[in-house]
Amino acid sequence: MTDESENDSQPLLCSNCFTDEGLRIDAFKHGLEQHGDCPNCKSPEGRKLTKVHVESLAWRFFVSGTTIRCEYGGAPVIQCNEHHYGKSDISPSSWLKNDIKLIESAAKIGFFHYGPRLWMIGEVEPLKALQNNVTRRQIIDRVLREYPERTLAKSTKFYRLRISPQRPADPQEYDSPPAAFVGKGRLDSSDFPVMYGSQDIDICIHECRATTEDDIYVATLKSQQDLRLLDLTQVLEEEGSEFESLDMAIHMLFLARSHSYEISRAIALAARDAGFDGVIYPSFFSLVRTGGRPFETSYGLSIRRFHPERNKYAEAFTIQNFALFGRPLESGLVGVECINRLILTQVGYLGHFGPVEY
Repeated sequence: MTDESENDSQPLLCSNCFTDEGLRIDAFKHGLEQHGDCPNCKSPEGRKLTKVHVESLAWRFFVSGTTIRCEYGGAPVIQCNEHHYGKSDISPSSWLKNDIKLIESAAKIGFFHYGPRLWMIGEVEPLKALQNNVTRRQIIDRVLREYPERTLAKSTKFYRLRISPQRPADPQEYDSPPAAFVGKGRLDSSDFPVMYGSQDIDICIHECRATTEDDIYVATLKSQQDLRLLDLTQVLEEEGSEFESLDMAIHMLFLARSHSYEISRAIALAARDAGFDGVIYPSFFSLVRTGGRPFETSYGLSIRRFHPERNKYAEAFTIQNFALFGRPLESGLVGVECINRLILTQVGYLGHFGPVEY
């Protein structure tokens, strides 16, 4: 065991071993800065890669790098593991072939086309029922029963961002959108205004699609009384598989694009009718903000559902947004503490590469 651990800590490759530029860049970002020549290509400049580094590089480039998002859910086209060592069956671009051989030999893994379990691409019974007008209401009733109520305590602070408001210093500019603009968001309907806010200013910027050219203002808001909210970010304790999971259905719903809005609006209306002041929901940009991966699995099982500390796991990759029903400023449920102009001075992107053919 000691010899095996020592071998795993020894450099096997370096970033300069690879022909594919994306692999080379990713390997350089995550490799070790060590003196000495690479044991493979003899380069002294490349970042060194142990077996663990090579395994991580393989997963990042070939698994995460081939993940396709569906209407609901998503799954990688390629997977890799030790059971397929020497049996790889993918068809990469010509410039990747030697790189793949290096990775296979160093990590003792093989690459194969992945046939995902169908829940990963949206075959979740409660989610399918939500998409059907006939069965939607019974699932929404379950949502109201099974998701917990949370009190947004009086004096809780959060933020609301506006781009180019007509009167930036007027607190009423930061209430729910005016009638002409209602019905375009994830939870508001044409006759049902909703105030969106977050305790994460970066998420506010993402949600508003703000750019460096925009005139941006942020209102600091504070609840004026305890507010009763339905918490849709909570991980449910459930029996059964992912195929029957209400938790997975709601998780996928809020990571879906605008085609899902009809469903989330129906949930918001039902929550209002049930007496809630609003909902707490996961931001669509949660994964971009936290660096999480969508619908992570281990041998086809959802890590979100089977992680030994699943609540902490989910919290680490979820940014909570507030959606308050009606016009909370006008009704006095929320007050404006202050308003600031926001100037974007730097924008950065983090990412990794993937193959173009497989």
